[in-house]
Amino acid sequence: QVQLVESGGGLVQAGGSLRLSCAASGRTFTNNAMGWFRQAPGKEREFVAGISWSGSMIVIADTVKGRFTISRDNAKNTVYLQMNSLKPEDTAVYFCAARSLGGLVRRTADEYDYWGQGTQVTVFA
Repeated sequence: QVQLVESGGGLVQAGGSLRLSCAASGRTFTNNAMGWFRQAPGKEREFVAGISWSGSMIVIADTVKGRFTISRDNAKNTVYLQMNSLKPEDTAVYFCAARSLGGLVRRTADEYDYWGQGTQVTVFA
């Protein structure tokens, strides 16, 4: 059974930092792109960042560019999202996702086949 388990969310003051982790189990995603999405209350799920299987292709949403970075450790089957200079509008549930086929990053949620349960990030002013 494939599982993606996020961790690292929490409550943080604006301007602070958090690092999210997503550990995969049940299969390896060494050859697959992985990404982070987020969903705020009353809003659609949106793409935040994605990383190709090799790490050579990284895509960051404009809304977080310059503040968030994504990385992966294939030996640990884990992907990370480093979030700096957090703003209240970053408040959302953050989801890790993985593609079952395809090593390139895609921005649409439909392109991802495996999802974590989400971790809450709350940024207060």
